[in-house]
Amino acid sequence: MWRKYAAIICGLLSVMFVLTAVQAAPTPAPAPKQTAPIAKFETTAQSAILMDGNGNILLEKDAHKPLPPASVTKVMTLLLAVEAIEQGKVKLTDPVSVSENAWKQGGSQIWLEPGERMSVKEVLTAVAVVSANDAAVALMEHIFGTKEAAVDAMNQRAAELGLKNSKFASVNGLPVPDHYMSAYDTAMIAKEAVKHPLYLEMVGIKEHWLRDGKNWLVNTNKLLWWYPGADGLKTGWTQEAKYCFVGTAKRDGLRLIGVVFATPEPRSHLRETMRLLDWGYANFVATPIVEKGVVVDKLKLTRGLEKEVNLVAKDALTVVTPKGKNKNIQKKITLTEGNSVTAPIFEAEKYGEMVVFLDGKEVGKVDLIAEKAVAKARFGNTFKELLSIFYSISR
Repeated sequence: MWRKYAAIICGLLSVMFVLTAVQAAPTPAPAPKQTAPIAKFETTAQSAILMDGNGNILLEKDAHKPLPPASVTKVMTLLLAVEAIEQGKVKLTDPVSVSENAWKQGGSQIWLEPGERMSVKEVLTAVAVVSANDAAVALMEHIFGTKEAAVDAMNQRAAELGLKNSKFASVNGLPVPDHYMSAYDTAMIAKEAVKHPLYLEMVGIKEHWLRDGKNWLVNTNKLLWWYPGADGLKTGWTQEAKYCFVGTAKRDGLRLIGVVFATPEPRSHLRETMRLLDWGYANFVATPIVEKGVVVDKLKLTRGLEKEVNLVAKDALTVVTPKGKNKNIQKKITLTEGNSVTAPIFEAEKYGEMVVFLDGKEVGKVDLIAEKAVAKARFGNTFKELLSIFYSISR
């Protein structure tokens, strides 16, 4: 009988051993998720660039090479005009009187007549929508007095933007000696331009009736119809420059700027820019970091009516990363004057910045500004604070 029980016990132990072994077996770790390699890109453009809204280069081909830009020149013309309107130097309703110099321009135009008067808004629209060369000269003469003064202003603005491979000798891009831009510089101007709502409003107009409905303008930028998310910007062509284009688009928070210079045939500049944008949206994603006005840090104050002040983001910040790599983002906050500042503090003044890195490379930054003003404490306030500290220590 005992042999029978012994056999049963041995059998049960064997089963338990097998079950324990099965349960204790390590579960295979899931294979790490592989990030798809970014596809290569080829273009027929002599020079090209794809840039995100923070100025990071996602793709380039001879992007710093100076080339004739044709009417892409007008990205700067429009920027100066919009900034002049925002600064109150001119109004959209101001009348523009057409000079003989503006009338003499060739190429694309709205056939302005010497002495004709048209509002700043109408002239600006003609430049933005149909790239009118006569309107560009009339507009810049109205703002700056002469075409030469306008050219000087364009070069000064280029220097302020840090552009190294652009020189302006024309306000509309018609061929003149010593006039050139690079694809990179063009993208940097566009990056600045899209910050201005009026600029985007103007270049986003698809169709417009001019002269009380007598003339119909249709935008030369066909991406406004063809490409989802497209909202600008400027076409260009001359025999010397061939086909050029700077196009902007925004999808799912991702702002992209594509520039092509010297593509070989009609509409090739539009096709190549759409291919650039497609490549960007297929391989990159936008990651929101902070919204405008959100509190990011606090700054300690000495000799102020308050002991600290909130530092908020001056602008919204979104960074662009290759798809699958947005977990590698790191942030660093730096206060410009250390952790403590002596009052007074001025509202909206910069006191620090937040820099965002991807794999150790800077991909974006935003200024940190004071949420409100804090006045300097008078002697009485400071004395009361010292007494408060003394009593708290003596207890």
